[in-house]
Amino acid sequence: MKRFNVTGTCIPEENYMVDIGGKVEKIKKLVDNRSYFTINKARQYGKTTTLAALERFLRDEYIVASISFEGLGDETFGSQELFCPMFIKRIVSVLRFSSAPKGYREKWASHSVTNFDSLSDHITDMCENEKVVLLIDEVDRTSNNRVFLQFLGMLRDKFLARRTGKDHTFHSVVLAGVYDIKNIKLKMISEGLCTPLADESKLYNSPWNIAASFAVDMSFGPEEIATMLAEYETDHKTGMDIAAISGDIHSYTGGYPFLVSRICQCIDEDGGDWTAGGVKEAVKMLLEEKNTLFDDLRKNIEMYPELKRLLRGLLLSGERFAFNVNNATMDLGHMFGYLKGENGMATVANRVFEAWLYNYFVSEQEISGELGLRPPPRGEVAEGGRLDMELLLRRFAQHYMEIYRQKDAEFLERHGGLLFLTYLKPFVNGHGYCHIESQTNDFRIDIAVDYGSEQHIVELKIWNGQKEHERAYGQLANYLGLKGADVGYLLSFDFRKEVNKERKSEWVDFGGKKIFDVIV
Repeated sequence: MKRFNVTGTCIPEENYMVDIGGKVEKIKKLVDNRSYFTINKARQYGKTTTLAALERFLRDEYIVASISFEGLGDETFGSQELFCPMFIKRIVSVLRFSSAPKGYREKWASHSVTNFDSLSDHITDMCENEKVVLLIDEVDRTSNNRVFLQFLGMLRDKFLARRTGKDHTFHSVVLAGVYDIKNIKLKMISEGLCTPLADESKLYNSPWNIAASFAVDMSFGPEEIATMLAEYETDHKTGMDIAAISGDIHSYTGGYPFLVSRICQCIDEDGGDWTAGGVKEAVKMLLEEKNTLFDDLRKNIEMYPELKRLLRGLLLSGERFAFNVNNATMDLGHMFGYLKGENGMATVANRVFEAWLYNYFVSEQEISGELGLRPPPRGEVAEGGRLDMELLLRRFAQHYMEIYRQKDAEFLERHGGLLFLTYLKPFVNGHGYCHIESQTNDFRIDIAVDYGSEQHIVELKIWNGQKEHERAYGQLANYLGLKGADVGYLLSFDFRKEVNKERKSEWVDFGGKKIFDVIV
């Protein structure tokens, strides 16, 4: 019986997989055009699985040498004398499983290659009469990139010479990794392997300037997710609504391959239901676990403080940024898969990352004690499996006035949304589930708190005048309609300096919905 897989390469005969045939066909066109290019995508974004599918797709027309730098020590990249024999050894090893003609593998192994000059000559001989496609996975695994960059420079020189009929070389070269070759020096600086450069342009000097643009969308759309669920449904007969569940999974993950497969794996292996509620429970389980993707997320935002500030500003302070991958920090967030462009503005790539980042930022503040919050005893607002959201908001407004009214506007704007989320968290942890979604084009945070059998909808806004406040009623009413709810809560932060600015906590009827309106 097949299983969902989130570690290593997915095998069609063993694992439930999204049908990526359409993506592979687009990539093959680049190979057919003799292009050299990079598949530069975030961790656990399906690069290795895509390369394996591409190799199978190319075998009938090309000799495919698909190698990986995974597991190689940095010492291998310390000199030409160590790198070149390793490269030949890896090529010889994988050609055993290729469509190479008899004796071709032995020819690769027959020459002693100890430097780039001899390697270049050997590649010329091996590619003179054969169409060889070179695939290299995990090209950014090594920390010592100097020799590897020299290797790429050799491939570039041969590529350019081939175009004028003066050399033979690989038909196509495909590199796969997280860091793009053009900015791999950023990785070296972040890991302390070289010093920052005063001239930032030098970070992008690359021997890979021959690379063709790679524009294939590697994320999974709802229709693609449905191909995997349809195969599962054929085997298990669950009765799921495939289109609806595919849409639910996509709405949480944005099609991030690891997240898609992990949610399905949670439902399948932990006895969940293939329903909207089952997907929600799987997301909750996912957010509570420790996995390599979240480990990378934590490591990267701590390694790049400007990226952390950008993400925090987007989610918690109502800051807005035009999406521009020519900005180094934004390019980094996009490269890692944490940011995307939406209507020209930067936003967090998916709801799972949003929720994880909220939890992380809130946890930081809880531990630091910087905010000085004093949540009331649980028994006051949560008793008998019910959460009294009205009372919790009244208590929060009271504590906000006591603690923060003397704080400067910069502190409040930076921490406004975080204050309430930190206040709310002790009541939800272990007793409920909090789903958070930000709207960066018109800053608001929509919070759905599942507690017992009830769901509480809370919208956080920044005060921007009475007209905009009344507009917020409509936004919340529409959101309540989408959730099938009649009661909601609106918490607005007014950061103005005026002494007599309005503070209130009252119920409002709007469009058939009851809204508890709190302004602090």
